[in-house]
Amino acid sequence: MQFRFDDTTITINLPHAAALLTEAKARLAARQGFALATINLDHLVKLNTDASFRRAYAAQDLVVADGNPIVWLSRLARRPVQLVPGSEMVVPLARVAAQTGAKVALLGSTEAALAAAAEALRAEVPGLEIALQIAPPMGFDPEGTEAASMLRLLETSDIGLTFIALGAPKQERLAARGRALAPHVGFASIGAGLDFLAGTQTRAPEWVQKIAMEWAWRMMSNPRRLIGRYAACFRILPGEALKALKAR
Repeated sequence: MQFRFDDTTITINLPHAAALLTEAKARLAARQGFALATINLDHLVKLNTDASFRRAYAAQDLVVADGNPIVWLSRLARRPVQLVPGSEMVVPLARVAAQTGAKVALLGSTEAALAAAAEALRAEVPGLEIALQIAPPMGFDPEGTEAASMLRLLETSDIGLTFIALGAPKQERLAARGRALAPHVGFASIGAGLDFLAGTQTRAPEWVQKIAMEWAWRMMSNPRRLIGRYAACFRILPGEALKALKAR
């Protein structure tokens, strides 16, 4: 499944979770870095208007579908992919890191949330080594000097896998920069994944997820922040559906 823009094309190159875990395991075992992005409809909105975000996305090595609308669009295009929510991949990716002996870093959110997430991950994944926990300050710039120092610290600390929980587009921009400054580190941009583990944010109940209405549950839980975001997502859906049909 591909999304075409004037200056770049973004390809979902891993069709399901099993493919992601196989690829991540091989790269971690070989100490070969990577950047993982989990594309959703909000990302498409940003990609349509933000050239720097498109450049960052083009630098991602691995892309999966995070969001039912992306899965539906892939079916319309007759290039079906499965749903791979980034927040659900944190524990499986951590298991792969433990299996390959890769050190893990947590980057984003708050110090308290990172501590709670680290505790939860260690309980879920025996033998997991979480070597660094980095909570960037407010106003953190992924293109700034502080970000460069963080990325070099990850490289020199022999980190194999870093979970980045900064939200789009910051996390993808940091991961893209990390491919140059920390080439042996795997970067997984997972949004609120660490906050879910820490319990500082709560996912929709499982039955809501099964009927593909998690977006509505989230919007009702934080309408001031999310109504505008989802309205923008709905506005681009008809156009994206037409593009998918033309791609058949």
